[in-house]
Amino acid sequence: MTSVRKLHLGVSIHGSGATKYSWRQPCIEPNASINLKHYISMTQRAEAAKFDFIFIGDSPYVTADSAPHYLNRFEPLTVLSALATVTSRIGLVGTATCSYTEPFTLARQFASLDLLSGGRAGWNVVSTGIEGAAQNYGREKHYDHAERYRRAAEHLAVVQGLWDSWEDDAFVYNKESGEFFDKSKLHTLNHKGEFFSVKGPLNIRRSAQGQTAIFQAGASDTGRDFAARTADAIFAAPETFEETQAFYADVKRRAASFGRGGAAPVICPGIAPMIGSTEEEAERLYRELAALVTVEDALSQLSRPFGHYDFSGHDLDAPFPDLGEIGANAYRSHSDRIKRIAKRDGLTLRETALYFATPRDSFFGTPEKVADIMQHWFENGAADGFILGVGVAECFDIFVEHVVPILQKRGLFRSEYEHETLRGHLGLPFVENRYAKRRTVAAA
Repeated sequence: MTSVRKLHLGVSIHGSGATKYSWRQPCIEPNASINLKHYISMTQRAEAAKFDFIFIGDSPYVTADSAPHYLNRFEPLTVLSALATVTSRIGLVGTATCSYTEPFTLARQFASLDLLSGGRAGWNVVSTGIEGAAQNYGREKHYDHAERYRRAAEHLAVVQGLWDSWEDDAFVYNKESGEFFDKSKLHTLNHKGEFFSVKGPLNIRRSAQGQTAIFQAGASDTGRDFAARTADAIFAAPETFEETQAFYADVKRRAASFGRGGAAPVICPGIAPMIGSTEEEAERLYRELAALVTVEDALSQLSRPFGHYDFSGHDLDAPFPDLGEIGANAYRSHSDRIKRIAKRDGLTLRETALYFATPRDSFFGTPEKVADIMQHWFENGAADGFILGVGVAECFDIFVEHVVPILQKRGLFRSEYEHETLRGHLGLPFVENRYAKRRTVAAA
């Protein structure tokens, strides 16, 4: 691995857009979320620019008020498997919930993607914050916040245990002797825990990176501990440089307290850069996007972090309502952030909804200016890299064509891939099989 620290770049592919109004942009195809050509085009452009990974999110519950992309989109592992066949280097990261999946099935699915792609898979581990998801999986009530994280920790541990079912040299394929595999290098997990009972072994071998890379985005205190303990990479939701710098330092400290050294976890704040050839052009793009937003759409979008709470009973022009514990069992860190900012700035409900529907990202202006801000965050303890969420479709092309070359010229970002696997791109080592490692230690 290279000894020179380089920033990491990912892009989140949202098809027709992550908001209720994004699809109305003239350059966006309304059916982009189920258009494989769109995903291929975005991924291949990101690979040509030497991005570390593309990311596809997911959630197991929608309502009629959900953003169009959420209403009609591909399941992540399916489309990532298709993208594995038309790319060769870029990482392929997808979301899957620990709350409503079984570890054996998920372990097999991600192991398959990892082998299909030559070691480029990543799993964004989530516990699901949407209470309505429970009723899609035979439950009347969603798991509470603490239980979700206990379940997620056990789920992940089981999956990673199953990924070590086969040592890397277990399959010998000796036609002369008739030995297909070395039985001493097959291992049964025999897990019995609070939530899961899984015997194993998994019926698929390990990949070129050893184990699928683990991504996480928890921002609550429990979420930070979980991510610091288990994640290879962490998505952050920045508001300011100072807040993100504090988050970065906190998570790195927690990771060190868990005995983790090296580069992990890699911390990548999510950004939605608004870029124009001039400041005025960037401002025009922002205003055109903001003009698409209605108050109704903004309120609908605001409701999601609060478990799809209905704000219609509140006065739009009164101070943001005291919601008490509403949102605590949904997307807690996001809902708490909304409450905090609304109170801090004295915002009305209308102002709060519009503020979060069309946030003015810190990464705003010309390509040179955006590159300057990224460099400042990277070099001053706020980020190891960034994941782009594309608010305006044109901005991804501008970023690839103009910002990336600036970062490369400054020696901050790769000009060519140096590794074959996602872990390699992230500066993380191959994960050695736990049983082989024990044998090596015992022999020593």
